[in-house]
Formats: sequence, structure tokens, C-alpha cells
Amino acid sequence: MRVALTGSIAYDYLMTFPGRFQEHILAEKLGSISLSFLVDRMVKRQGGVGPNIGYTMALLGGSPILFSTVGQDFGDYRAWLESHGVDTRGVQVIEDEFTASFFATTDLDNNQISSFYPGAMSHAPQVKLTDWKEDPLDLVVISPTDPVAMNQYIDESGQLGLPYLYDPSQQTVRLSGEELRRGVTGAYAMFVNEYEFCLIEKHTGLSLEEIKKMVELVVITLGDQGSLIYFDGKEIAVPAVPPQEIVDPTGVGDAFRGGFLTGMGFGLDLELCGMMGALAACYCLESDGPQSHYYSTPDFITRFREHFDDTGKLDVLLPQ
Repeated sequence: MRVALTGSIAYDYLMTFPGRFQEHILAEKLGSISLSFLVDRMVKRQGGVGPNIGYTMALLGGSPILFSTVGQDFGDYRAWLESHGVDTRGVQVIEDEFTASFFATTDLDNNQISSFYPGAMSHAPQVKLTDWKEDPLDLVVISPTDPVAMNQYIDESGQLGLPYLYDPSQQTVRLSGEELRRGVTGAYAMFVNEYEFCLIEKHTGLSLEEIKKMVELVVITLGDQGSLIYFDGKEIAVPAVPPQEIVDPTGVGDAFRGGFLTGMGFGLDLELCGMMGALAACYCLESDGPQSHYYSTPDFITRFREHFDDTGKLDVLLPQ
């Protein structure tokens, strides 16, 4: 299954605050909040929603193709992605811009305060799925990028007759209720976390029951409580995989999507796909950055079987 990943491509600046945000946020002063956190650590990592999902997919033998815009500083990042099996032919370089940047500070409870500089991502609407003349696509993943581009990819998926997975994620707060409703209404699948889902309910006026009637596959991630999969009138609860250690939560949701999508590409049932997503997310949580982890397919299957029973079905992931 060839998956078009339209999410942002960015560099991540990840910082660690050795305290808890909640101890410094005063409810009675939220209207005039002014805070600065002295962090004790910072690293720069490759990131962005599109390549984060694609990296996990490539590790597991999936077929991700990135569609996005990047800046003049993308050369080394492109080489990194291609060396790990991520197809970057759909990426366009904007020569007078820098690649988007994500700045995240994480506290002791793994809460994050983040900001995002779009840079070259602002030109994402220049990358059109309708211009793609290479291998036929099977699924479009509409993840956070320039909001105009996200809406454009909804339209282009319809023009091309391609199903799309709606993953508004961080852009849930930027998109209007009408835009969110349109994205949900035409989607084959929707992936969101619990908080994002509540925002979608609020801004679209759609309930879970109404969304389930519109969208064939709905997945809601619940952090350390696992995930819920809604499909064909059923609810499937998938537990999280307990990490050996928690290093950084950045990109965990993207890794979950990468594992889940790869399972779908290999024709596995949705519960197994959710379990693959859970383990992929755990690997990411245990690493310093969204693409700092690595595992071979046999390693992944061995660890998977320590937590779940696949009755041998994951052997389909092994190179033939």
C-alpha cells in the first residue's frame, strides 16, 4: 500500500524543564499569563509529522511517500530519510526559505508547551497530489501542515478518487469548525488523540455516534491508557505497551500512526494494527526524538510477542 504523507517536515528543538508546568500556572491569572522556563537540556532532531510517520513505516517495511515543502537546509535530512527507505520524490525545495521548526519544552510529567515556525511549510499548497505522475497512490494521510494545503488535499483526494485518513492533530485549534467538519465528513478514517477529539466534537457539533456513521474507521489514542478503534459498529480497546523508560514523548502519536498504517498495508486486522501502533509508539517514547529509535523487523516482532499474541500473523512483515 503506497501511502501519501502530506504532513509537515520540520526540525525539532526539544527541551527539558526539570519541574512541573502546573506548579507555575495560576488559574486566576490566565488572562495575563507571562512565563519563562529555564530548561536544562536541548537537542535538535529531524521531525515533522510526515517524516515521523514515514520513518516508522519504512522501518517496518511500509511504502511511505512524502508530499511537502522544505527549505534550503533539507539536504542532509533528505539523505537520512532516503537511507532509511522513505520516498522523498514528492518533496519540493523552496530555495529562499528554511525548513519549518518545532520548539517543544517537556516537564517532569511529560506535559509539553510547544510552538511552531512554518518557514517553507507555508508554501505547501504548491505541492499538488494531482501533479503526481509516478507510482499510483492507495491512501492519502492529511496531517498537520499549512491549513490551506490540508483543505486542498481533501479536494484533491476526491478528484483522484483516493480515500484519505484525516489527522488534524496540532492544527485542530487552527482550523475552523466548518473546515474540520468537511475534513471529517469525507474521510475514510480519522486518527486523533482524546483531547483533539473533544475539540472536534465542540467545534463541529458532531458527536462520536454521528462521526462513526460518516467515517469508516475512527481511532482515538489515549496516551498511557492505549487506544480505541471504532470500525464496523465495534469498539476495540488496545492497551499501551509499557515503556522500559520514558525519554521524550515527541512524535509518539506519529509513530503510532506509522505502525498502524504499516499493519493495514500488509492486510492485518485492525486490532493487530492497533497493537503494532502501540509498540511503535513505545519505541519512540523510549528515545530522544521522533526518529532516534531503530529496530529491525525481527526485533519488533520478538518484542511484540512479549505483549500480544499475533498467532504468527506478523511473520508477513519479514522479508520474503
